Amino acid sequence: MQFKNPELLYALFLLVIPILIHLFQLRRFQKVQFTNVKFLKSVKLQTRKSSQLKKWLTLLTRMLLLACAILAFAQPFIPNTKDFNEAQETVVYLDNSFSMQTKGTNGTLLNEAIQDIINTLPEDEAISLFTNDNTYRNTTVKALKNDLIQLTNSPTQLNYDAAYLKGKQLFSDDEASTKNLVLVSDFQQNSNPLNFEEDNTIELKLVQPKSNLVSNISIDSIYISNTTAETLDINVILSNQSQPIDNVSISLFNEETLLAKSAISIKDKEEATFTVSNNIIVNGKLVIDDASLQYDNSFYFNINSKPKIKVLAINGIADDSYLKRIYTDDEFDFKSFKLEALNFNLIPDQNLIILNELDAISNALKSAIDAFKNDGGSILIIPSIKIDLNSYNQFFRSQSIFNINDVNSNEKRITSINYNHPLLANAFYSKVSNFQYPKVDMSYRFSSNANSVLSYEDGSPFLVGNANSYAFSSALNTNNSNFKNSQLIVPVLYNMGLQSLKLSKLYYTVGEPNSIAISAVIGQDDILTLTSEDASVIPLQKTYSKSVVIETNDFPNRAGIFNVKNKDVTIQNLSFNYNRDESVLSYYDLNQLENTTTDSSLAATINTIKSNTNVNALWKWFVIFALVFLIIEMLLLKYLK
Repeated sequence: MQFKNPELLYALFLLVIPILIHLFQLRRFQKVQFTNVKFLKSVKLQTRKSSQLKKWLTLLTRMLLLACAILAFAQPFIPNTKDFNEAQETVVYLDNSFSMQTKGTNGTLLNEAIQDIINTLPEDEAISLFTNDNTYRNTTVKALKNDLIQLTNSPTQLNYDAAYLKGKQLFSDDEASTKNLVLVSDFQQNSNPLNFEEDNTIELKLVQPKSNLVSNISIDSIYISNTTAETLDINVILSNQSQPIDNVSISLFNEETLLAKSAISIKDKEEATFTVSNNIIVNGKLVIDDASLQYDNSFYFNINSKPKIKVLAINGIADDSYLKRIYTDDEFDFKSFKLEALNFNLIPDQNLIILNELDAISNALKSAIDAFKNDGGSILIIPSIKIDLNSYNQFFRSQSIFNINDVNSNEKRITSINYNHPLLANAFYSKVSNFQYPKVDMSYRFSSNANSVLSYEDGSPFLVGNANSYAFSSALNTNNSNFKNSQLIVPVLYNMGLQSLKLSKLYYTVGEPNSIAISAVIGQDDILTLTSEDASVIPLQKTYSKSVVIETNDFPNRAGIFNVKNKDVTIQNLSFNYNRDESVLSYYDLNQLENTTTDSSLAATINTIKSNTNVNALWKWFVIFALVFLIIEMLLLKYLK
C-alpha cells in the first residue's frame, strides 16, 4: 500500500494526546456518607470497574476514529502495475489506406478505429497520432476530433517498417516515461515479411481489426488489343478474391454517356472486351457492381487524338530503308534527307533525329543539333565505317556521350541486353539468355562502359544512351553488320521513337512518377494546370518550343479524369487511377510475432494502457471506518452504563 500524501502520516503522532489525557485524568470519586459500610464498599468497587471499562473502550474508538481520518487524508492506494508512477506517452498510427474500407461490426474498419479513439481516450490526454498522409504531434483528442471525423482514405500506405520508425521519432527524449506505440492496421500482406526491430524502450502494441469481408472484385487494368481504321478494342482485366461469381456487370461510359454494358463470370482473373469507334475522343470510365471495396469499382481512361511523332534521318551514303519500315506512317511522320540536301529549318520541328552513318559532323550541323537537344529533342548517332574522330568526339562531348578512343577491326558478337535500361523498359516479356547473336566486323571503342543498352561479349558497349542521346559503336550497313536482320533492332529503334515524344497513356497511377509530353505552344509566363470538377493542381513542368513536359508524382492524389488547361483552354485530358495493391484480401498473422502485444480492438488496447496508470484508491474505505468508529463511540457514551 502506498500514499498519495505520505507527509500527512506524521499526524498519527497526535494519537498520543488522548492517551495522555486518559492516563493523567485527575477526576476523583466523591465520598458519600452511608451507614451500611459493607454495602458502600461493594457499590464503590462496581462503579469504578464499569467506569474504567467505558473509558478504555471510548479511548480505543477515538484513537481509531482519528487514525482513520488521518489515513483518509493521506489517500492510500494499491497500484495495479509496477510502472504506475511513470509518465505515459502514447503514439498511434492509424492506417487509412483503402483496404481499411472493409466492413467490420460497426461500419468500416477505419471508422471503428476513429470511434474507439474518440470514445475511449480522455479528451484532454496528450497523444501523438499519424496516418499515411498526416501527422498530429503532441495534441489532444479534443483538438483532433474534427480531423478524425473528416478523415478520408489515402491512396498511399506507409510501409509497416516505416510506420514503426516514424512512430518512434514522435516520442520525447524522456527516458523515464513509458512509451506506448500503437499501430492500427489490417496489416495487409505484401511481398516483404512482417518484422519489427526489437527496442526495449518502446512498448509496441499491434491492433488488427477483423473484417467481415470475404470477397472482392476489382478492375485492375485495361489495354487496347486491336485497332482498325474504324474501331478499336478495349480489353478490361478484372480479378476476383473469392469463390467464382457469375454475371458481374461491367459498364463503359464516355463521360456521362453509357456506351456499352456487359456481364461476365469470373473465377480468378477474367477479361472483357469493348469495341468503340476509332475516330472519337473518349473520356472513359469503367464501372462494376461490387458491394465490397468501393475504390476499385471504377477505372478511368482517355483516348486522345495522338499526334504523329516526327523522325528525321540525316543520311550519309548509307541505306535508310530499314528505318522507313520501323517508323511507319500510322504512328510516325518520317522524313529522310542526304546531308547535302538537308533543309536545316526542319530540325527544330522534329522529335527524333538520326545521324545515319555520316563521315563527319560539321560545326553548323553540331550547332543545330545542340539547339534541338536543348529544346527537348532526342538524337541517335550511327557512325560510318570511316569517321572523323575529332568531329565526332567534339559532338559526343556536347551530347554527354563518352568519347571514341580507338578502332577495333576484329569481329564481335552482340550478346548482352541491359533489361534495366529505360529504353528497354517493358520491351520484352521475359529475359532472353540465349538468342541468335548479331555481329559486327568493325567497331569503335567508347571510353566508358556506362549507360550501355546492348553490349559485346567482351563487355564493351554496342549501344549507349544518356539523357535522350544514343550512339552505336558500329556502322549498321550490311557490309559491316547483320544487326538489321536481328530481332533486337525493332524494339530498340521503335522505343527510341516512342520515347522521343512522351505521349499520354490510356491512364496513369496515382502516387507514381510520370512524365507526360503535352503538344502545346504556350507563352513564356503561361503554366499548365490539371483541373477536375473539385480540384486543381499545378504540376512540375518544363516548357519547350513545341511542347510542355509535365511531371506528376504525389499530385494529383485522387482518381479521376483531369483536364490539362492553359488558362481556360482545355488542351487534352489525362486519367489517374488508384494503385490496385489494396484490393488483395490477404493479411499477416500477428500471432507469429515476438515482443509485441496484439489485439483486434483498439478500445481494449487503450484501456490496457490506461490501466497501467490506474490505482485502487482506499481513502473512501478509511472515511467509512472513521464514521463507523464515530457511531460506536456515540453508542458507548449513550448506552454503556
